[in-house]
Amino acid sequence: MSTTVPRLSIGLPVYNGENYLAQSIESLLAQTYQDFELIISDNASTDRTADICRDYAARDARIRYIRQPHNIGAAPNHNFVVAAARGELFKWAAHDDLFGPKLLELCVAELDHHPEAVLAHGYMAIVDESGEILERYDYTLATDSPLAPERFRSLLRTEGGDDFYGVIRTDVMRRIAPHDSYHNAGRKLVAELALHGTFRQVPELLFFRREHPGRGDRLGSVRAVCRNLDPRRANHSTVRLMSDYLRSYFTAVHRAPLSPADRRQCYGMLLSWLAGRTVTRPAQEIGHRLNPFPAGAGTGRRAA
Repeated sequence: MSTTVPRLSIGLPVYNGENYLAQSIESLLAQTYQDFELIISDNASTDRTADICRDYAARDARIRYIRQPHNIGAAPNHNFVVAAARGELFKWAAHDDLFGPKLLELCVAELDHHPEAVLAHGYMAIVDESGEILERYDYTLATDSPLAPERFRSLLRTEGGDDFYGVIRTDVMRRIAPHDSYHNAGRKLVAELALHGTFRQVPELLFFRREHPGRGDRLGSVRAVCRNLDPRRANHSTVRLMSDYLRSYFTAVHRAPLSPADRRQCYGMLLSWLAGRTVTRPAQEIGHRLNPFPAGAGTGRRAA
């Protein structure tokens, strides 16, 4: 491990990722921006993940490989790499995704040029198991608005973009609630970040989200997805998992650095949004894509 404190920390939580892990690591190590550490937290994998990680760590001093003694769940593993980060900037990376070589460089530059921003990210495409592009997405959310209620409203109504995997200011990341394991927890996390500052979008295709059958959001039910996020959720009912999700938004607004007027406006948006979803969609249909780590499109076609 390098003794020099890097400017950017990349956290890569992984469990049984042998199929795609090496490709993801390679695309991170090939970045034009090099002032980073790569923290890999292996969630007690039972495949070749540990061998792959140790091999790369032996070759590149920027890699910190940590193996959990037992499977702590996907959400605690995501929080573990945040806690381990040393850089002033932070980025989550999934073991099965790919990253354009200028992604870090351009995102860091956006944050340098816009000190009011808390997150920067690039445009996204969906790729298949071989890395071929299946679909490209435009980003249409208003997360660059100077008005916190407008940013919040946009994420409530359109289900987020690829923001979860953007480059984030670490101090802000640590001021918001940690990533949780109730239904759609990742979507709430992104909305809470937006209450703290603007997002910057790099208008280049730089992030490639891989679709494959082994994804953690392909487990069928709300309870199965949340149990994967944290085994301690195993006995929690669907009603509790969804009510925790909805309640978390009100907590996020309460905690955020907002003016009294902006706070009231955000509470009003939440009440309107909740009433609309209750009336128009039964509970079991809310957030039907069940993606715990949001990498969706600005069109709202992929939920967080």
